[in-house]
Formats: sequence, C-alpha cells, structure tokens
Amino acid sequence: MGDDNGGIRLAWRRDLRETLGGAHTELEPGSLADLAAAPGLREAYLRFGTVFPEEQLQLQALYGESQRAFEARTRQALEVTVRRVLLNVLGDQRLGAAEPDRHLAAYLEQEILRIRVRVEQDRELAVNRGLNLGFLLGMGLLVVLLVVPLLVGERLLGLCDVSLGCTDRWSLLGALVCGGAGAFGAVFSVLTRLRNKGDQLTRRPANGSREAVAPAQGARAARRGGVHRVLIGWMLAIAVYLLLSSGLVTVIEVPAGIADICSAQDHAASAGTAFWGFWGAVGFLAGFNERWAYGLVGRGGTARKA
Repeated sequence: MGDDNGGIRLAWRRDLRETLGGAHTELEPGSLADLAAAPGLREAYLRFGTVFPEEQLQLQALYGESQRAFEARTRQALEVTVRRVLLNVLGDQRLGAAEPDRHLAAYLEQEILRIRVRVEQDRELAVNRGLNLGFLLGMGLLVVLLVVPLLVGERLLGLCDVSLGCTDRWSLLGALVCGGAGAFGAVFSVLTRLRNKGDQLTRRPANGSREAVAPAQGARAARRGGVHRVLIGWMLAIAVYLLLSSGLVTVIEVPAGIADICSAQDHAASAGTAFWGFWGAVGFLAGFNERWAYGLVGRGGTARKA
C-alpha cells in the first residue's frame, strides 16, 4: 500500500512538472530518415528527397519541432502524424513517376500545414501557461510584500521606540492599497494585449525568430515576464502615489486627505471610503500603464546601442 502511494505521488509530481515546465528534453532526437529505416523504404526516401526536396525539408523541420513540443501527449501525437504522412508518401506509387505528381504535392502541402498549426498551438499553450504561472508567482510575492509590513513592521518599529501616528498609518495603508491595485492593473494590461499575441514574449530571445525558441524556453521567458510586470505595476503605482500625495503635482485633486480622515469630525468615515476608492483607482490606472515603463527601458537600451 505504501509503495502504491509513493508511486502515485511520484507520478503526480512528474505530471505537475510537465504541466508547468513542459515535457522532458529529448536527449537523443531522431531524424526523418530514421522513420524510413525499414527495409524497402530507403530507396523511396531518397526518391522523395529528389522529387519533393522542399517538402522533405519542411517535414524534417516539423519533425524536429514535434520532438520539442511542450506537452508530452502533443509530442507523441505530432510524431505519429509525421510518421504516418511520411509512410503514406513513401508507399504511394505516384512517387516513382517521372514528374512530381500534383495530387501528391497537394497532399503534402495540406498535411504540412496541419502539422504546423498543431506546433503553433503547442507554442502558444506554453507561453500562455508560463505567463499565467508568472502572474500567480508575482501575485504571491505581492501578498508577501503587503502582509509582512502590516504584521511585522509595527512590531519592529516598536522595538526601535518609534511610534506611528494616525497620519503615518494611513499614509502607509494608502501606499499598500495603491501598489496592490497597480499590480492588478498590470496583469489586466498584459492579458488584454497578449491574449492572442503570446509570441511577442518568445521572439525577443531569438531576434524575431520564433522557430529558434523551444516551447519550454518560451514558457520560462513568459513566466519571468509575468512576475516582472506584476512588480513593475506595483512599483509604478507606489511612485504615482508618492508623487501625488506629496503635493508636488496638483493636476489631480485628492478628494479626501489623511488629515480629514484622522480628524474627529462626523465625515471622517466617508472620507476614509473616498480615500480607499481614489487611491485604488489611481493605482490600477498606473499599473495598467506598465507597457509605458517597459517602453522607457527599451528606448534607453536602443539609445545606448546607437
């Protein structure tokens, strides 16, 4: 019974690793010629390369892509599909014709297109899964950044004989609320822009070439991008909060100040509600502009290269 439970746990951990990080790396990938190693197929394979050289190279490239697929089941399905297409072509009598048969060429073109679509779907799945995992990690880190100062910060200040007044506490709470809303705004910004454009995160490491990036590598890049964007939205929202609350910028009028909240007047409760709503909205809008912060970094790097 114990061995069965141990095996189930190991299988569950393996499945979880493959779900999050992709299937294991194929240490000894095969080639398209290995699929035609059976007796009687070697000559047909050489004939295939002579009659349809472009299609053979495309099928070879797709066979390599299928062995790097993100999901194990997709990898197996693609390999079976490529093998079946190749065997169908090698076993077709029209392959031995003097001129390339147009019907056989149309079949190859159609099957190659279908395999390429499956490969693209697997790559998009890897990027989306990595991006979602990055968001979860970023939000988990954000919870730590929000909770730890509230639970530990006041005790540490008490040990240092530093006491916080009403205005100090509300200032810190405003910064935390604004930063948390900024993180959610950054997540919403990325989801709206990259819903159908997940390949943007995979093109950068390969200078614009998607095929040069394995799906698992694209998932790791998307995971890092998700964490970075959450943190950037959080820091950008806090920067906006400090800028507006300091009074240096008077473009936006704060509806409720901390002095109004800490006063003993009757409207202090309503002022607190307006305070939370205002800084939450400001933080969300600031985090939603995380693309602007990334643009500044990109322009700075371009200027240095120039």
